Amino acid sequence: MKIRIKDNSIRFRLTQSEVAELGQNGNISSFTEFVDRPFIYSIERTEGEELSAVFIENRIVLKMPKAMINEWISTDRVGFDGQAGLVKILIEKDFVCIDNTLEDQSDNYPNPNLKC
Repeated sequence: MKIRIKDNSIRFRLTQSEVAELGQNGNISSFTEFVDRPFIYSIERTEGEELSAVFIENRIVLKMPKAMINEWISTDRVGFDGQAGLVKILIEKDFVCIDNTLEDQSDNYPNPNLKC
């Protein structure tokens, strides 16, 4: 799972296996280990109807409605967006990059722009 934060927006990008895990378990989590404590980012299934997010004790938790998760894993839908206070939220499937990269992309979704 990747996150990108810029000002008042945050974007989560998940690989195929991460989307499957979210669908199966209802949550997924990752972290960056800093010197004194980890920075944790996670997604949790909720019964709500809209994306929401909270930041508590070095942890960002994106709350994603069950209906969205079900649609996401069973369709070609790329992602969803929402708002949490002043913060714009975006969650997307992670596609293979068109340009060369050293990053392992073997679990990313096929990029629709690469079709011949």
